[in-house]
Amino acid sequence: MVERNELEWRLDPACAHRSARATHHALPVVVFCDEGYASSLAAVSLRRLGLRHATDLVGGFQAWRAAGLPVDTLPVDAATQEAVDTAVEAVPAGQSSGRKAPRTSGSSPSSASACRTTRRASPSE
Repeated sequence: MVERNELEWRLDPACAHRSARATHHALPVVVFCDEGYASSLAAVSLRRLGLRHATDLVGGFQAWRAAGLPVDTLPVDAATQEAVDTAVEAVPAGQSSGRKAPRTSGSSPSSASACRTTRRASPSE
C-alpha cells in the first residue's frame, strides 16, 4: 500500500525513491479511496507518469463493500479502538486532523522526479 502523498514518487519507475516493485511502466496499478473521487485523480496522475495500466476502482471502497465483495478486518484491541474513536471525534466533519502520516523507510525526494488518461475498474471486474 502506498499513501496518496507518496504515490507518484513511489510508483514512478524512473524515480530513485521508488518502491522495489515499481520496475516498469507496464506495472498494473489499481488505486482506490473511500468513494472513488480522489482515486480517479490519482490514476490520471500515474498515467501521466507513463504507468499506462493505472486505473481506479469506480465507487471506491464503499462500492466494493456494497457489492458484497470480501473485506478483511484486522482484530483491534479495545485501547486502540478507543484511541481511534477519540481521534475521529476530535476532528470536525470535513476537516483534516493536520497530522501527517509517518514516513516509510527512505525519505521523500528533495525535488520532484522528472516524470512523463483513465480506464476505470469496477468492483465487478
